[in-house]
Amino acid sequence: MKASLVSFLALVCNVSIVSAFIAPRPFATGTGTAMTQRVSAAQLLSSSSSLKLSTSTVETERFAKSERIIMDDLPILYVYDHCPFCVRVRLAFGIKNVKHTIYFLANDDVPTPTKLVGKKVAPIFSLPSDNLVMPESLDIINMVDNDPRFGPTNQIKPGTKRDDIKAWQKSVQTLLRTLQRPRYVATGLLPEFQQLDSRHAFIKNHQLPPYEKPEWKGSDGNPGMEMEEKLQLYAEAMVKDPAPLIEELNAKLVELDDVIYSEHYCSEGGLSYDDIDLWSRLRSITIVKGVQWPAKLRSYMDNLSALGDVPLYDEMAL
Repeated sequence: MKASLVSFLALVCNVSIVSAFIAPRPFATGTGTAMTQRVSAAQLLSSSSSLKLSTSTVETERFAKSERIIMDDLPILYVYDHCPFCVRVRLAFGIKNVKHTIYFLANDDVPTPTKLVGKKVAPIFSLPSDNLVMPESLDIINMVDNDPRFGPTNQIKPGTKRDDIKAWQKSVQTLLRTLQRPRYVATGLLPEFQQLDSRHAFIKNHQLPPYEKPEWKGSDGNPGMEMEEKLQLYAEAMVKDPAPLIEELNAKLVELDDVIYSEHYCSEGGLSYDDIDLWSRLRSITIVKGVQWPAKLRSYMDNLSALGDVPLYDEMAL
């Protein structure tokens, strides 16, 4: 195995190798001060390095948060940090200003979610006061946004079925899997990947392009790839020069910048389920170092990060 691949495998297997990176500060549920400082730094970085290619900026008002909701028994969210479906719920809770406890599941933790809802899945919402436990991100958000105990109801507007955004998401799926998946485990900082078992569980179950899931995991009598081969492919993806892929991604972000409505909402009419889904998917792009964000889209990312109290990955990007 080449020396560069050995280095990557060591990175995957030994968190101490990344000790020179910034401490995993983004995972503290934290204070408003810390969040404000991080977002301000990102905005300063954006002003100097983002692509200034936005052709139009619509003046819109920021979403007005309601008063802080602090229940006697805090709601609990069981999540993976990198999971966009989990981020949907975290973003919604932040938008609604509901204090909650975040329980980051290890990626190889099967017993905890199975005891809660019968299978390994995330996110999971628990409301101790009601003895309620439920999965499914959009069901959780809908329930919370229609319950007056969690503040004004129907704060998040219905989705507008943006076919253009859905088409854009589909067009970058392979590109983003190639760039993001190796970086999730390579940082050594995401809470669900703190141990070797959890990092290997992710690599075992998440294929890299051009492979499809049946080839990777196996099906119909096919045992799938050996773990050593999967580690090798992740290593090769990580050590390969990402410049051509990042250049392609930069161009795709310019396309998206042209179709989002404003720096506060992606669709006309206000903050909606369109934002809940889009922002939660875009967040993982910030783990890729060297990406150039168009100005409006970068502001959109920073604004919703602050509004939803969900940090971005800029400071640990690889």
